[in-house]
Amino acid sequence: MVTRKALRVVSAAAAVVSAVALGAGGTAAAVGAPAAWNVAPEADVSHHGHVSLWGTGLGIWLRSENRGPADLSGVTVRLRVSVPLAGLQELPPECLQADRSTVLCRTGALHADGAEQRQLALELQLAGRPAEVVVRIDTVWNGGATDRNAANSDHEVLAPATGDEYVF
Repeated sequence: MVTRKALRVVSAAAAVVSAVALGAGGTAAAVGAPAAWNVAPEADVSHHGHVSLWGTGLGIWLRSENRGPADLSGVTVRLRVSVPLAGLQELPPECLQADRSTVLCRTGALHADGAEQRQLALELQLAGRPAEVVVRIDTVWNGGATDRNAANSDHEVLAPATGDEYVF
């Protein structure tokens, strides 16, 4: 005699077995063969450079690279400033102003060997003459790759209005 509860348990188990046999792509896999998994590529994106503040001007010099193991078709780096920007900024063609304190820039392709570095120089105008500014640099898009070493791509830099270069 089979109870309804036992029938439901057997049906649920059959559904799980079917899902595993079909794999992530929805195609049948051989019994005992590993299911196909969609695994994100892995990359190690890094951003380094320096920031300088003088009067109402803020200079950001940035170098981006990828130490792999996967090549990337491009990366979007976000530059956030603790002081509002003075209106619309004149930016390089690979950058756009997202809001009053954020600029987004694309790097272009970054190969996994780190040999291809993308450099960017920005001179932003700030609203007012701050005594200091905090600049936050991070990656907001990298094609879906996993980056287990975000410490070399996420930075926060305090730049006093001395005109000196503060390295990150």
